[in-house]
This record gives sequence, C-alpha cells and structure tokens, in this order.
Amino acid sequence: MRTIVFHLNCLERGGAERVVANLSGQFAQNGYKVWIATEWQGEDEYEIDSRISRVHVGLNKKQEHHGRIGKFIDRIWNLRRFIKKVNPDIVIAFARRANYRALTATIGMKTPVLISIRINPIGFYDFLSDKIQIPVLFRRAAGCVFQTQEQREFFPEFIQKKSRIILNPINEKFIGNPIPDDKDREKAVVHSGRLVDFKNQLLLIRAFVRVHEKHPDYVLKIYGPDSFDGTREQLEALIEETDSEHYVFLMGGSSQLEKDLIDGAVAAFSSDYEGMPNAMLEAMALGLPVVATDCPPGGPRMVIRHEKNGLLVPIRDEMALADAINRLIEDRRLAARLGAEAAKIGEAAGPQCIFEQWKNYIEEIIAK
Repeated sequence: MRTIVFHLNCLERGGAERVVANLSGQFAQNGYKVWIATEWQGEDEYEIDSRISRVHVGLNKKQEHHGRIGKFIDRIWNLRRFIKKVNPDIVIAFARRANYRALTATIGMKTPVLISIRINPIGFYDFLSDKIQIPVLFRRAAGCVFQTQEQREFFPEFIQKKSRIILNPINEKFIGNPIPDDKDREKAVVHSGRLVDFKNQLLLIRAFVRVHEKHPDYVLKIYGPDSFDGTREQLEALIEETDSEHYVFLMGGSSQLEKDLIDGAVAAFSSDYEGMPNAMLEAMALGLPVVATDCPPGGPRMVIRHEKNGLLVPIRDEMALADAINRLIEDRRLAARLGAEAAKIGEAAGPQCIFEQWKNYIEEIIAK
C-alpha cells in the first residue's frame, strides 16, 4: 500500500484546502494510506474522509514561547520527525510556506517531495527570500503542479521541465445537473467565494449598481463565508452607501451551492488575482453563463474561451464588468449558448479525471 502525506497550513475553507480535502479522499478511496499534516486547526474546516489520518505538526505549547527563528526551526523539525516516523512514498505540499517547509524538512532524506503552486506568483513568490529559496530548495523538488501556464512560466526552467499543469477538481455534485430553461431562471446575478479582498466583491457590487439602473428587477446574491479580513464590513458599508440593501444580498456560506446557484441568470466573478477559481469552475459546470475577470495568473483564461463558453473582462474595470452582465441579461440566447458550452468543463475537470492526472504523476515520481 502506498503512503502519501499531504502537507499544508490547515484545512480552513479556501481553494487549496478544498483541493486537498477532495483529492486526499479520492486517494483514500483507492487504497492509499493518506495522512494530512497541518500546522494548525482552523475554526471552519473542510470535512475529510474518515479513512484519512490527520496529524498536527505545528508548534506545541512550549514552542509557542520561542523566538521567531526558534519557531521556524521547530516547525521544520516537527515535520521532519513526523515524515521520518511515517516514511511515506511521497510528500505533497500545497502553498508557499508548506512548499518551503516540506523541501527543507526532507533534506538528507530519500522521500520525494511534490510541490504545488496555488496562487499568482507575482506578489507571493518574488520577495528577496523567495529569490534565495527558489533556486536552492525548488531544485530538491521531485516535481511541481501548477494550475496555469502563466504560473509555470514565472519560475526557472529547471522546475518547469519537471512539472505538470492540472486543473482543480470540480465536486461531482456540480456536474451533470439538468440546466434550467431560461423561463425558470431567477432574475438574479450570483457569485460565490470567500469574502476576501483579492476577490474584489466591492467591484462586483459597484458594477451591479450600474446593472440595476438598467434592470431594476434583478438582484445580486453573494454567497460565501467571512474571511475576517475586514472585507465583509467594507461590503456592508458599500451596500449602505449605495442604498442597495433591497437588491444586493450577502447570503453567507452555504453547503448546497449546487442548489443555490443553478437557477441564477448570470454568475459573475470579479477577482484581482487568483490561482484557479473553484467557484467559477463550479458555476460553469452548473451551466450558468459566466462573466469573469481575466485575472492573473490566467486561471479564468485557461478554461473560458471568450464568447464561446463565457465572457472575460479586464480586472478592476467596473464598466466592463457591468456591460458584460447587462449583455447576458439582455441576450438570453447568447447566455443559454454560453451556459451549455460552459457545462462541458465537468468532463475536463471532473473529480475522476483530475484524480487520474494526479495519480499518474505521483506514480511516475515514485517510480523514479
């Protein structure tokens, strides 16, 4: 039996965490022994398969009192000690700090480490410390999974050569649902995603205020949990400022988005940057006509062919976003065609398809 260790900060609700929760479950279902090693326990985390072993490799109470350098060493040592004990066939790290920790903790060991880039590298992998660590530590990686070509091109050629581009898996509950007839759709623009600054829901609200001027019978529903970075308070303030309380609604988190979203007329996404937006993939799989910002590092552009299965607009362009939403509200034949084409993403990014890509890549690395 193969043993796999996934390493990341926590399983708090977010894009990378959702992928690990889903992917680890599939490996467990297919006979792999799976561990998830996290640094801390979040307040609102994804549930994981009961066959998966979860372990804390973060700081203990004594280590919490150490200085900054001491804590860094403690985290590396805790992870290294765990990996030595479990002796997995491979360690799979998700996100920046977890990538560096896993590569450092396994120095001198034969355990291969597969790293994964989950965000726009610009602004996250271009600090002085990254310029030192990437040439040194990333050479130790047995491989790397990127979400987009733009991500991959940011990094040195030595890591590009041993990498793969793999989309995020779409939860199967979003795939294969009957697409509603247009007459059955609600006059609502829908959005899903954590309330967090880089998703720029402020832009979406401002754009929708413009949409509402032309289409006063439409409402905006924003689904998503609070990230507690102050974004929700800013959204509430903007709603009050624009007097839009009667047509812009913060719906909170939901465990049944496949039911909440499917009857929407348009799905709109306004991120300034993002890896591969899970929420956008899910909306497409439901057959919703989608408008998304063409944000770096190219996630929406990887799957949306403009005017074929969705619409792309420039980032931070309030007018362009409003115009695109209006276009889909006013041209329902176009909206229906885009939605039907968008639903085909379920074939390319279904959980079994994505699992097979990860499995084949992992087995290839282990075999070497």
